[in-house]
Amino acid sequence: EMSWSQHLRSANDFLKVGDEVEAVILTLDREERKMSLGIKQLKPDPWATIDTKYAVGTKHTAKVRNFTNFGVFAELEEGVDGLIHISDLSWTKKIKHPSEFTQLGSDIDVVVLEIDKENSRLSLGHKQLEENPWEVFETIFTEGSIHEGTIVELFDKGAVIALPYGIEGFATPKHIVKENGKSAKLDEKLPFKVIEFNKDAKRIILSHSRTFEDEAKNNETEQPQTEKKVTKKAKATLGDIEALSELKDQMISEAKDDMLKAQEAPKKTRSKAKEKTEDTEDKE
Repeated sequence: EMSWSQHLRSANDFLKVGDEVEAVILTLDREERKMSLGIKQLKPDPWATIDTKYAVGTKHTAKVRNFTNFGVFAELEEGVDGLIHISDLSWTKKIKHPSEFTQLGSDIDVVVLEIDKENSRLSLGHKQLEENPWEVFETIFTEGSIHEGTIVELFDKGAVIALPYGIEGFATPKHIVKENGKSAKLDEKLPFKVIEFNKDAKRIILSHSRTFEDEAKNNETEQPQTEKKVTKKAKATLGDIEALSELKDQMISEAKDDMLKAQEAPKKTRSKAKEKTEDTEDKE
């Protein structure tokens, strides 16, 4: 009854021993000689007008009041605080605990995501102040594309890879094996191929091994095709040689025929001249 806030805090945040305060009597039990008092009732209930002062979509600056494993409690004003879920802190960073992102007492910019007036609860967001970069990442980190990355975390199930633009990807142990057969080490910078991109789950699966394995497969596939092209080219060359050879033989044959005709022509001329002389002598 000290604050309209639903966020539990210590009484020491409000009062100290010896303080004089004004209070409202809430209940009175004469038999037990007890009464309950309230301090918050001296002020108007801020939740009565919460949907107009802090409407969904409005932006505000809040004060970080408390951490939990699942998020940050941030106070907009006395009696009004909300929860920023850990998944709503950043679009790109993998945050294990809110203390990695902000500090108690720090200011944090938020946007109102949801209002539960009946239960006096607000859902706040921080990352929503910026556009979703995964819309752009979808066009950059396409499946099959290769990017340089740095191994920033190693554990039994794989490795976390820091990529350009402040984004992180994941690779299983078999996908961080190098061409020499050894596993990559922490802080090592290597090329990684995108083998899966999931915008909704904000997940990128990477592989270093595939960068050289796929290249080797492509080379094996291209080699037989190259041999076929060479064979076809060789066959075409032999065919051309055979055609030229036939043409050469034909030309030689025609040349011989022409020579024979040229040799026979004078003989025919002399024979005709002899016949003409004999005819003249007979007439005489």
